[in-house]
Amino acid sequence: MQIKIKEVSSRRDLINFIKFPIRLYDGSPYYVPALIFDEINTLDPKRNAAFQNCWAKYWLAYGDGKIVGRVAAILNTKHIEKWKQAYVRFGWLDFIDDAAVSAALLGAVEAYARENGSQAVHGPLGFTDLDREGMLIEGFDEMGTLATNYNYPYYPEHMARLGYQKDVDWVEYEIKPPTDPNEKISTLAKTVLKRSELSLLITRNRKQLMAYSQQIFQLINEEYAHLYGTIVLSEKQITQYIKQYLNFVDPKLVPLVLDKDNKVIAFGIAMPSLSEALIKCRGRLLPLGWMHLLYALHVNERADLYLVAIGKAYQGKGVNAVLMDAMIKAFIKRGIRLVESNPELENNLQVQTQWKSFDQRLHKRRRCYIKEL
Repeated sequence: MQIKIKEVSSRRDLINFIKFPIRLYDGSPYYVPALIFDEINTLDPKRNAAFQNCWAKYWLAYGDGKIVGRVAAILNTKHIEKWKQAYVRFGWLDFIDDAAVSAALLGAVEAYARENGSQAVHGPLGFTDLDREGMLIEGFDEMGTLATNYNYPYYPEHMARLGYQKDVDWVEYEIKPPTDPNEKISTLAKTVLKRSELSLLITRNRKQLMAYSQQIFQLINEEYAHLYGTIVLSEKQITQYIKQYLNFVDPKLVPLVLDKDNKVIAFGIAMPSLSEALIKCRGRLLPLGWMHLLYALHVNERADLYLVAIGKAYQGKGVNAVLMDAMIKAFIKRGIRLVESNPELENNLQVQTQWKSFDQRLHKRRRCYIKEL
């Protein structure tokens, strides 16, 4: 089969780029599609504030007149400045099980990187750390989440064949929260709040939560700065993420810890799992997709953890017990029986240690690859 690589140059091309994996994984009970309008907002330079400091190109691979693969290349100047790495990112990588297809797609990324004087390409990564990232290398028979990529088992084989090596791994856990409040954690949480002059706030509604949204993302900028591939989010990006995500979360699943000056020093964000709903709606809100999502937000036995942060001045002082106690009680009230941790860097032992006191299993692992040019 002769492979032709075409750069995405029109809205129709972009829609085909976004929809390709929905066809590729058709019938898979594990693939969770992203919402099409979310993908448009991320990939369209006119809609994504990340393009203030990013350049991107997208390609489709054609074989026998049909789309057989896709890939994105991202040049992120903030990453280069912060990490002193002249790298180009690749992401949105999907392809049929054909060596010529994967070679052509990643060859286009590598050529683009060389044109820009880059030393290496790495990925899968997005424009920021809040986009989907990492290639699944373990857990192919586990359902994905709204926040994660899915790929077939043959993907890592293609990466090895093309000379890509491990740069970093993320791990994911499935956790069974207790069915009753943990008295030991509750007692510790109360002690920590009193000792450090802190307070726990569970906001009553989205309007009240939004009043703290800027502080939440400021804490993300501060406490995620050392993590692999992260960059500082601009004000425009923060505004974009607030509208894109915080508008849809249940405030009762977003505990905030405040200091005596009413400043957010810690938070956690969880959501009822949207995985099954997204599979049913195949990435579309219309005509009935919104009904599946609305039902999942209100009736669900599964939840996903998204973001957790504790200010440096309060790390190691038991504040994690405050967040954990609030989450456990919220899960019990909502009837949540299984929780997905979502990706955590394999060396982030501080986070992983928290799951040891629960019934849990490490069930997925995903990888960021790198290839020097």
